[in-house]
Amino acid sequence: MKTYSISDVAKELNLTVYTLRYYDKEGLLPFVERTESGRRLFKETDIEALKVIECLKSTGMQIKEIKSFIDWCGDGDATLQQRYSMFMERKATVEAQLEELNKTMELIKHKCWYYETALEAGTEDIHKDNKIEISYTP
Repeated sequence: MKTYSISDVAKELNLTVYTLRYYDKEGLLPFVERTESGRRLFKETDIEALKVIECLKSTGMQIKEIKSFIDWCGDGDATLQQRYSMFMERKATVEAQLEELNKTMELIKHKCWYYETALEAGTEDIHKDNKIEISYTP
């Protein structure tokens, strides 16, 4: 079975070695084996688990909540409902984030159109009837 060093994993996942050590210190990597000298040996499955950790983190989940998930995984089938509920909650969180991002994108697209047409006309006056631009007079 192929193993990877902490620097290999950091590079693969675009993380720092410090971040991986922090995750380990916080109890997010109880599955990672160590050599007699204490060097971490990561397997493919450990890298996949780290991808899940990074995914959860990107949704705004706190480290302590991710730790609970890791603990539940270690507890096996008895925690399937908790893990399912957690992912359903994360799904709802991401859906709300996407909705907000879509609103943001619509505004940005509108502003791109606004400035593109103003540039083509050489003036913002073409939008004066529906102008909701920030006015600034020094």
